Amino acid sequence: MSTASTRILIVDDEEIVRESLTGWLEKDGYTVASAADGPSAIEKLHHEPWAILLVDMKMPGMDGLQVLEQARKIQPQATTVIMTAYATVETAVSAMKIGAYDYLVKPFDPEELSLMIQKIVRQDELLRENETLRRALKRDYHFRDLVSKSALMQNVFELARTAARSQSTILVLGESGTGKELLARAIHIESPRHSGPFVAVSCAALTETLLESELFGHEKGAFTGAAARRRGTFETAQGGTIFLDEIGDVSPKLQVDLLRVLEDRRFCRVGGSEPIAVDVRVIAATNRDLNKAVLDGTFRDDLFYRLNVIPITVPPLRDRREDIPLLVEHFIERMSAELGRKVDGVSRDAMAMLMSHPFPGNVRELRNIVERAMVCASGPVLQVIDFGLVGPAPGQPAAPPASLEEVERRHIAAILEQSGGNVSQAARILDIDRVTLYNKIKKYGLRLREPAV
Repeated sequence: MSTASTRILIVDDEEIVRESLTGWLEKDGYTVASAADGPSAIEKLHHEPWAILLVDMKMPGMDGLQVLEQARKIQPQATTVIMTAYATVETAVSAMKIGAYDYLVKPFDPEELSLMIQKIVRQDELLRENETLRRALKRDYHFRDLVSKSALMQNVFELARTAARSQSTILVLGESGTGKELLARAIHIESPRHSGPFVAVSCAALTETLLESELFGHEKGAFTGAAARRRGTFETAQGGTIFLDEIGDVSPKLQVDLLRVLEDRRFCRVGGSEPIAVDVRVIAATNRDLNKAVLDGTFRDDLFYRLNVIPITVPPLRDRREDIPLLVEHFIERMSAELGRKVDGVSRDAMAMLMSHPFPGNVRELRNIVERAMVCASGPVLQVIDFGLVGPAPGQPAAPPASLEEVERRHIAAILEQSGGNVSQAARILDIDRVTLYNKIKKYGLRLREPAV
């Protein structure tokens, strides 16, 4: 939003204040009008749109709190700043409880006003950008739980939808954290087998013996500890889909067993001799180069060909950076209720940092750092420091992990130091009210810098 398109209404019974504020703000390029009392301001609110209201607390007849209450009903999107010469915690809290953005204590520095207005304009722009992202999320950027607008991923979605309608075996390739299991689940839900079970097995998480039992089940007494017959995942996935994650880590013996299942659609439980017919759709996934593994002799070529009927490669996040803002908004929306946090968005600096981060852990890493930021953030807009991606200086050892409370304590202490102990300024930087900041100062035993004399 340009400054000229930002409309500001000044409400104050003192003419000198109205004229001074109008002059300062028009010099900054804003469109400004004024009202001498509450009723005049309400009249203007009924007929014209306003982005920001600067309202005096003490006015005859209709005071600033009453104007604020009416303004919230008429133009709830407008941001209101209360001006007062009677600065107390009680009046500030009263104003903020009914929707004021902040307050200014008269007399105030024009520079302080200018900085506050700039911050409001930037936050309004951020809210509009986030609303655009929310609308974008409602468009066809989804394949079930996967979110993307990149051409690479849209091609993946298209191939996956087509493959879902078939009964063919699918091999999902891609680095760790790219969302291979999510893609497999989406394919299952879009397939004719969607009413059947979806069973996922991590082939890398179990030893050969345990994985064999997990996949095929076992008969009573098949090995020490087998006290009863147990069905394996191929049986429990009957009529549905079995997802074999990290298939590239399967032992040579189990490769033979899996090949037999894929070819004959039959298997025997461990310790059993009776063949069991199975009707399942197999989706396998790996972050390994199976072509290389075949050449190395560590993976059977016949099993590879059986699995590689429809290969789908999920690109790493670094190859589709245009998805990062969309994914961040998606994660914030999904985790807000879970964490009990209302987050309006991400600061420009923080988003720029995310856009330049290499993300070796891909989408999983992004989700984790967004969750961390939402837990650590002290305000409604996530800042650079909240994400914890700032590394140590070159040649310096990394700091040991800190608790969330310690991270918050350090951040508040740093902001108080930066603001010279000015609690009002620190509260604005932290985007919290002064009462909350005082409570946190008391909680963490922080000492305010003594004012210079």
